[in-house]
Amino acid sequence: MSKIYAISVSDRKGVRKTNVEKAFFENDFGIKGDAHAGKWHRQVSLLAVESVKKMIEKGLNVKSGDFAENVTTEGIDLLALPVGTELKIGGISLVISQKGKICHHRCAIYKLAGDCVMPREGIFGTVKGNGELKVGDEIENLGKKGHSVGIITLSDRASSGEREDKTGPDIEEYLRKNAQISFIRREVIPDEKDRLEAVLKDFADTQQFDVIITNGSTGVSPRDIAPETTLPLIEKRLPGFEEAMRAESLKITKTAMVSRAVCGVRGSSLIINLPGSPKGALENLSVIMPALDHTVGKIHGDKSDCAR
Repeated sequence: MSKIYAISVSDRKGVRKTNVEKAFFENDFGIKGDAHAGKWHRQVSLLAVESVKKMIEKGLNVKSGDFAENVTTEGIDLLALPVGTELKIGGISLVISQKGKICHHRCAIYKLAGDCVMPREGIFGTVKGNGELKVGDEIENLGKKGHSVGIITLSDRASSGEREDKTGPDIEEYLRKNAQISFIRREVIPDEKDRLEAVLKDFADTQQFDVIITNGSTGVSPRDIAPETTLPLIEKRLPGFEEAMRAESLKITKTAMVSRAVCGVRGSSLIINLPGSPKGALENLSVIMPALDHTVGKIHGDKSDCAR
């Protein structure tokens, strides 16, 4: 049986957490009173007690909560859970939203413990529902229902806070209305090749999103870098997607011929470049939506007849 081994909270980030017998989990927020709770995709962190024990075997003086994890689990292989997996615990669910993390500097936990297993073996989730959970509660794996999606908005101004990103939320709303979705994560980054390359690799290789959508930076302006960044990363190009989007857009505006949008497959992820305007992005996305489920299924090994 999979269960909660420990629950840990803290009022500050980057420190060891204090173990408690129970805690209140708030819908789309996290654990009440915990510093990591909030309106973002890493509301609750999870680490297996099996990972903690490996650190103890290496000679580290650590326990549950010392790696800043909120929920220490027992009897479940967390790293085998795809993003979008729903774990039901009591009256709430945790939807897996991220696998591992990148630490850009040595935090207090690393300095105190001598190592930190969380970036390698920890995962994160968002909260569905409200309710109190306690140590010993059973964890039920409900699996992943629908596509996991990563949306990347490329915009110097939006990333700096000079303007609001409207395209990313519009794409998310459209997908939730027109497809079965297990989880959507949105990121806003500047029009920088290195940043986009890093996010695309993480989304495809580590997070293994079913669909990755970029918006913006597909034209010929000096800062437009989405196509030339995407192209070297994909393993199978989908020119049909590109041609269909441009052909349909040309019916609306002749400037659509300027688009250099690229679509293709990397690993188990379908990558799609969309234009930056909300209207243009949704027009392009609507063209390829009828083929989305079929394409994702084929990427994941569906052997059914394509002609059906």
